[in-house]
Amino acid sequence: MPSVVSLRTFANSSSVPIVVFVDMQQEYLAKPRLLAISEIDRALDNCRKVLDHSRQIGLPVAFIRMLNESAFFNRATPFVRWIEGFEPFRNEMVFERSSPSCYSCEPFTALVNQSRGGIVLAGFAGESACLSTLIDAFHRDHKVAYLCDASASHALDDIPADQVHRAVSKICGLYGEVYETTDWIASTLPRKLGNGKNAGG
Repeated sequence: MPSVVSLRTFANSSSVPIVVFVDMQQEYLAKPRLLAISEIDRALDNCRKVLDHSRQIGLPVAFIRMLNESAFFNRATPFVRWIEGFEPFRNEMVFERSSPSCYSCEPFTALVNQSRGGIVLAGFAGESACLSTLIDAFHRDHKVAYLCDASASHALDDIPADQVHRAVSKICGLYGEVYETTDWIASTLPRKLGNGKNAGG
């Protein structure tokens, strides 16, 4: 049975990050629709590990989703629904937006402005929502840890999706810290969280 660790056990609870899952929505699974990501399975597996770990140790979790008045992410379609296994719990935060960056949602921005621990970013798509959020965070001097293998990108013209995502992950390193899932989980064990610069990204 998972044990929940009180935030009081951390050396410095002000350094506790918010774990943000971006666009965990059916649109990215709905092949052959245009926004479906073909190589998404590994990223989803890692997102599940991040979510399970965050819930087990009591980290604050937020979900932010895209809602648009277009053919994609439209409220009237089933594709805006959460991917199975990523439905938010009642004690978790949910935000909505209509532009790529998470910072286009004012309540999300207000939350992060007042959270010294920064955010941990996982989800989709790497080349749009995740990258634009990292850039916005950088200009606000917010700490971000991007979990590159808990994210995936689309192909761009003749550039395959895996190459795009490798490039995106490198670029994200200019604006925040880039982790693989296993390394981030190891760095956020309760005995370490709040100690050192990697604690919140």
